[in-house]
Amino acid sequence: MTAPPSTDRRFLGRLSLPERRFVADALRTETVGGVLLLVAAVVALVWANTPLKDSYAAIRDFHIGPAALGLDLSIQHWAADGLLAIFFFVAGIELKRELVAGELRAPKAAALPVIAAICGMAVPALVYTLVNTIGDGSMDGWAVPTATDIAFALAVLAVIGTSLPSALRAFLLTLAVVDDLFAILIIAVFFTSDLNFAALGGAFAGLAVFWLLLRKGVRGWYVYVPLALVIWGLMYNSGVHATIAGVAMGLMLRCTTREGEKHSPGEHIEHLVRPISAGLAVPLFALFSAGVSVSGKAISDVFTQPVTLGVVLGLVVGKAIGIFGGTWLAARFTRAELNPDLAWPDVFAVASLAGIGFTVSLLIGELAFAGDPAMTDEVKAAVLIGSLIAAVLASVLLKLRVRRYQALVVEEERDEDEDGIPDVYEEHTPEYHLRMADIYERKAAEHRERAQLAGASRDEADRPA
Repeated sequence: MTAPPSTDRRFLGRLSLPERRFVADALRTETVGGVLLLVAAVVALVWANTPLKDSYAAIRDFHIGPAALGLDLSIQHWAADGLLAIFFFVAGIELKRELVAGELRAPKAAALPVIAAICGMAVPALVYTLVNTIGDGSMDGWAVPTATDIAFALAVLAVIGTSLPSALRAFLLTLAVVDDLFAILIIAVFFTSDLNFAALGGAFAGLAVFWLLLRKGVRGWYVYVPLALVIWGLMYNSGVHATIAGVAMGLMLRCTTREGEKHSPGEHIEHLVRPISAGLAVPLFALFSAGVSVSGKAISDVFTQPVTLGVVLGLVVGKAIGIFGGTWLAARFTRAELNPDLAWPDVFAVASLAGIGFTVSLLIGELAFAGDPAMTDEVKAAVLIGSLIAAVLASVLLKLRVRRYQALVVEEERDEDEDGIPDVYEEHTPEYHLRMADIYERKAAEHRERAQLAGASRDEADRPA
């Protein structure tokens, strides 16, 4: 038996059952990946700040790859341009699915989280710009604090033992999807070097072949994986950041189901590739990007230099104010009613959690200051410190409401009739109440029988010997 779709269109209202299951599955994988990401970041920091730091630098800077194809890259470069293409491939599928089958498919429903995400990117950029205008710093890093790292945010939730209600989790995921879209656009527009039009034309031709094969229903990883590698190599040599190839291929996948299909091809491939992205690609990127020197002077410099201070304030202050302010204003002008089970402080807590900008912020930091290794390391340190402060702030705010969240999660997952569908999705159907009546009648009969047995045992015990 399937539950009907939810008709609750309030802001942060109940998700439909299929959407709730999709969000739960997606975030479960991202949470595991986020924990691995945390571990990788800690290992990188320890490795780069111990007597073994020379070995870290040697491995990170070791070059490998065919020079004739323009791919003689360092390990760090392979992680940033190669492995993160897998991450952005998954991001492309997520975006496509949200647009055609998820929370972004209806303009009215999409307006609020999209406005929140845009404000959550614009305000950090403005904060950075303001700090560096006043402090006479570099404007090159304006995009660094604009990104949110969903995996890192979920890892924080896992560490502090807080389970958010599905509506808040979906809101966080939607924010991250829109955030990824604009991060992709920023990388494509602002961090594209001199174009090689021959390579770019080859990449577009490869994408056209990729699209045509999908349209014809051709199957087999042995067809698509080699083609994807060719497209990636051509995109890298074109001057456009190579991760754009992953996004483009992800957006081409069909994310709607047809008759006889339980899952769309996009969802099926995402289910296969997401563990590789979350469990391997992103942690390895963190391992070779987060290893910066951390000392008392380095930490103090983060709060005294305009570039690094702008990054920290952008993540901690800009993200929270931008997302919360954008959400509140959008809800006010669209007259969207907040779910009565939640409150505006819950939105602010999630907005603070979105200030964790690890993976994409590190990538943009590398791109923004590519010619200045010292500044790149300082910006990375600022990203780490800003993300840590945002994580601590969000943890405190979420812990203040943890009992309320636990009660809501228990209610969401309650399944007294044990049919595999949470009761909140069935309480409006007569079939559910008839099943519950049968269950209670059986329990009542069982207790009457136990009462008779208990009475008989007591009478026997009271009988004189």
